[in-house]
Amino acid sequence: MTSSARTLYFTSFTNCYIARYNARRMKSYRNLVPDVPLVEETVEMLRARGGSAPATEVALVVLNVPNLDTELAASLVADLISGDHRLVIRDDATVEINDKERSLRDADFVVVDIETTGAKMPPSRIMEIGAYRISGGAIVAEFQTLVNPENSIPPFIARLTGISNEMVRGAPRFAEIVDDWLDFSDGSVLVAHDAPFDVRFINYEIARVFPGRRMSNPHLCTVKLARSIFPDLPNHRLHTIAEHFQIPLANRHRAAGDALATAEIFLRVLERLDEHGVRDVFAAKRFKERRL
Repeated sequence: MTSSARTLYFTSFTNCYIARYNARRMKSYRNLVPDVPLVEETVEMLRARGGSAPATEVALVVLNVPNLDTELAASLVADLISGDHRLVIRDDATVEINDKERSLRDADFVVVDIETTGAKMPPSRIMEIGAYRISGGAIVAEFQTLVNPENSIPPFIARLTGISNEMVRGAPRFAEIVDDWLDFSDGSVLVAHDAPFDVRFINYEIARVFPGRRMSNPHLCTVKLARSIFPDLPNHRLHTIAEHFQIPLANRHRAAGDALATAEIFLRVLERLDEHGVRDVFAAKRFKERRL
């Protein structure tokens, strides 16, 4: 290859790489929103009020600023929710949730499990993700990968999970699989056994790639749901519920195996919620079975 041809090849390769990099940075993910706790409070408040409320009420309840005139309240709330596609403020200064509450019958769910290098982040990181997508009451797709946590796996965690430093050394970093993960989970309700733990870790990893952003997917916790729906079980650990339903639990403490068992459990949970007349995600999050 001549010098000029080599230069042309290198320039073309570099331009393609830059184009792909910029395309990724510019790509808009519907399930990423600014990580602002007050916005989450606003979403919860509006859902509890049927999906909308005056800006003055949002300013009072969420921002703790009373006695504002409508125009000033609308201005403050507009700044608060700027960049979050889930919320909109109308011309009459009414704040609304921009998407309808999802019915359990029509929603897609992504049941996820993660394995981490420890219980606290930082310094702990994700080292494996397993997930299954449920649509129309059936498991329709799978996502699983080891993840290079970019730090050492403690011996106790390695013994518990069977995941060694050697296994993750050549695995992709989270930044290399985040696009695939966001595409796989797009438009879904996340489900996990101890969902707050899994969602916090995933959002921590996402914020390392997309600073100041988090997933907007609503989530349901099978631990909390199982406590309400199956209160007579001796405990609500994953293996106990799986045994109750005679669901195989292969490769315990591996993400794919735990996620698959959780998905099968969640399908039973959906049946029981339907029997109780629970029809949407918001109602499911707040469901408590009435004991006689």
